[in-house]
Amino acid sequence: MYVRVRPAAAAAAAFLGFTLTLLGGTASYAAAGPGSATGRAVPGDPVVYAHRGASAYAPENTLAAIDLAMRLGFDWVENDVQRTKDGELVVIHDDTLARTTNVEQVFPGRSPWKVKDFTAAEIARLDAGSWFGEEYAGARVPTLRQYLNRVQRNQQKLLLEIKKPELYPGIEEQTLKVLEETGWLDERHVTQRLVVQSFSADCVRIVHRLRPDLVTAFLGTPAVADLPLYAEFTDRINPWHTTISADWVAAVHGLLGAHGKTMEVDTWIVDDAATARKVQDMGVDGIITNAPDVVQEAVGGF
Repeated sequence: MYVRVRPAAAAAAAFLGFTLTLLGGTASYAAAGPGSATGRAVPGDPVVYAHRGASAYAPENTLAAIDLAMRLGFDWVENDVQRTKDGELVVIHDDTLARTTNVEQVFPGRSPWKVKDFTAAEIARLDAGSWFGEEYAGARVPTLRQYLNRVQRNQQKLLLEIKKPELYPGIEEQTLKVLEETGWLDERHVTQRLVVQSFSADCVRIVHRLRPDLVTAFLGTPAVADLPLYAEFTDRINPWHTTISADWVAAVHGLLGAHGKTMEVDTWIVDDAATARKVQDMGVDGIITNAPDVVQEAVGGF
């Protein structure tokens, strides 16, 4: 689901974030250890993750989107990682550049404009903000290094998704290398500020094998009978909200994950108050959302 809010709403959201900061309001939580709860303010209040940043109000996966999430008071941001033709990791959701950049105008003869077919320098030329709103003209597709540095500067936490790993052999090792080089694999980050997830079970399994100390999550809704297989190599099962029930969530919670702690459920993509309260009642541990302010107000308030 793609949500786009026009400039007036974005400006209002930015102002709201500033007001909340002045008042001391926050939607951030201190995390616990690997595989454990991420640190709810109140038992029963799910942790709220800003999906691709505050992407209802700013262009997704840009630095502007994570900066806005910070101003709105949210620690946890989610992103998507893919790889360029010349081996640079970049933060973008689609495996094509067409939807969220002006690649068709800059490189008109290179359809279907796949990320893997462009160099990092070529992608750096693209405008990744104008599609969303004129006020974001000139925003760029960040490299993973740029993104990690900004999240670090903002004192935020990261739910990192390795996107379509079948297109990028070895991306698991490369992602871990960049995380290491940017200071994201020290004990504090690993235990409090980082989760790595993927729709690929093989990818999650590889990450767990390479760095068994990392908290990992599988994106999907496995059958209850299959959940013990996932518990061997991951800590969380993160499903689409339309695919779950309270009984399914309870089944996940009934297992110990790869770190010997209760498995967790972070569901996506929830952007309205009614659905947020519904999944909260199911017992989910976290909610991944394009509109974190809306969800936080619904499930716990500021």
